[in-house]
Amino acid sequence: MIIAIDGPSGAGKSTVARLLSKEIGFEYIDTGAMYRALAYKAYIQNIDINEVEITEMLKTTNITYYDNKIFLDGENVENVIREEAISIAASKISALKVVREKMVEIQRKTAENKNAVLEGRDIGTTVFPDAEYKFFITASLEERARRRYEQLKINNIKVDYAIVFNDMKKRDENDSTRRFSPLKPAEDAILIDTTKMDLIKVTKTIAQYIGGSNVL
Repeated sequence: MIIAIDGPSGAGKSTVARLLSKEIGFEYIDTGAMYRALAYKAYIQNIDINEVEITEMLKTTNITYYDNKIFLDGENVENVIREEAISIAASKISALKVVREKMVEIQRKTAENKNAVLEGRDIGTTVFPDAEYKFFITASLEERARRRYEQLKINNIKVDYAIVFNDMKKRDENDSTRRFSPLKPAEDAILIDTTKMDLIKVTKTIAQYIGGSNVL
């Protein structure tokens, strides 16, 4: 069974997907981490994000997802791909057709023959359009920026709220207007606005939809 959870940055989909997968015994796959890992490689190697340069980089790039951790060319990069600079680069790199085609291939292979919860921005529309359950989690831009700001503070990353807000607004625009696999709800996705909901409640709501309310 595939459970697809899509939505914009800061909506809480990663936390919800982790909680849900743990409680119902499914594997969790963070597809956004795959784009971040690729963006991280381009960032540290000072590679310009364009079709030609990234196509060449992909030839020598290996991305795998195992045990809730992302590996780039055999190295665990889970702890170095969450900074805002990488988030912005990931949004830019994910707009490239060659990247999306490669990531979809990897994501499908990773979830092959598994019960899995996948979260991202095009799981229900492109990666697994036939997923048994599809959810689109969103929240107001202000609330999502606040959450990201608080998360960065907890991780001792100093940044102004205004910068986080503007970066998130820009990423929303990039993700929703890109030519290939834009961010949008699947036609049959269940929409959940988390602006005034804590993420435990969101997880319970999803569990009820899939018949797993008794596990929470």
